Amino acid sequence: MNKKVQVAKYLTSDLLTATASWGLFYNYRKVFIEPQTFGTEIPLDFTPQFYLGLVFVPVFWLLLYYLTGYYNQVFRKSRLLELGQTLGTTLTGVTILFFALLLDDYVETYQHYYRLFFTLFGLHFSLTYSFRLMLTSNVIHRIHTRKLGFNTIFIGGNAKAVEMYRELNEQMLPAGFRFVGFLRIGDEENQPLAASLPELGTWQNFATVADQYKLEEVIVTIDSTQHELLSQILITLQQRTVNIWGIPDLYDLLSAYEKTNTIYGKPLFKISNGVIPVWQANLKRLIDVFFSIVALIVFSPVIFAISILIKTGSPGPVVYTQTRIGRYGKPFTIYKFRTMFRDAEKNGPALATINDLRVTPIGRFLRRTHLDEIPQFFNVIIGEMSLVGPRPERQYYLDQLVARAPHFSLLHQIRPGITSWGQIKYGYASTIDEMLERLPYDLIYLKNISLYLDFKIMIYSILEIFHQKGK
Repeated sequence: MNKKVQVAKYLTSDLLTATASWGLFYNYRKVFIEPQTFGTEIPLDFTPQFYLGLVFVPVFWLLLYYLTGYYNQVFRKSRLLELGQTLGTTLTGVTILFFALLLDDYVETYQHYYRLFFTLFGLHFSLTYSFRLMLTSNVIHRIHTRKLGFNTIFIGGNAKAVEMYRELNEQMLPAGFRFVGFLRIGDEENQPLAASLPELGTWQNFATVADQYKLEEVIVTIDSTQHELLSQILITLQQRTVNIWGIPDLYDLLSAYEKTNTIYGKPLFKISNGVIPVWQANLKRLIDVFFSIVALIVFSPVIFAISILIKTGSPGPVVYTQTRIGRYGKPFTIYKFRTMFRDAEKNGPALATINDLRVTPIGRFLRRTHLDEIPQFFNVIIGEMSLVGPRPERQYYLDQLVARAPHFSLLHQIRPGITSWGQIKYGYASTIDEMLERLPYDLIYLKNISLYLDFKIMIYSILEIFHQKGK
């Protein structure tokens, strides 16, 4: 089942139920509350405010659901958890609407306020959860009847993997794992799981296998004594958008990642690969898009002036494109104002240095003020970058960095940024050694990522523009 299709179903359901509940609530006010307040019947007329409410109130609800991350995971839903989530979100949303739209209603007693609040809450919750329950129950039924499954591999083919494979396959209510094979750990010839599943290579081949088989789930079954190896494997797995599970034997090692989770009766650990709460991640994305659009509008005269200066200053395009590696190791095209002469890298990749002769006169100013980064707001809008995040590198340099510091790949858990904590605290790096010296600052950001820290970094970045500290 296509995830986008399922998201569209939930979106349509939530949109229709939000519209219906607001329409019914409007009628309730006109028919029951206002006649009691004013002592006379109020004609049921549909004013412009009513139609505006039918448009903007449902949009408000969809935005709230998006921020809470409801649409992030549309297949692995629990009906009980969904009940609690819908209750909590409805309570939050109704409270906001009450204070924003209903508190100034004229009422004779405060009892009318209570009736308004709980009526809106009851209408919205009952309609929303009823339709969500139908959609979620349908998905769960398809999983239990094996009509819906998620491509899954084991990391490790040992006896523990065999035991887990058998138990998951023998469950009366299938968990939705569609096993496609396993990846070997080490050079051991004895791989008991090979009798049941095909060997797809070693765990180092995970990225290739994940793309080839469109993996959605990974179960780690390595020996609990292999601490260092487990860390290396997790670094590799977290570069892809997959759900990562660990067997009970790994609880002590994996408890730092996330608490135990039971799937349909079989205990497995879900190892979180999220570095920021869902609501903050979604709000960060909204802020990225909003400020990028505003920045492009505000800087449009500057963009026009820079374009003329670049075009008249030296032959070549105004905007320079280059392939960089982004979130989950996916390549993307980054945009920058051209600051070097044409064919600056005809002899191969070379990082910019102080007083680099390849840099044009206008390019030197653009680099010092970071104005050459303005086109990257387009990268942010289309979702390839963020305002704040580790700077993206080219594959040529990335291979060298990962060879010397495998944990560099951890930075690919988040979108790269126009500015970063490493760039603020360390500055531009002109060599591989300097990139590695800057790495701890980006790892600190990854560990402590928050909207507050993003705001702080953006303030420092603005100050850097005025101080012209770029290279």
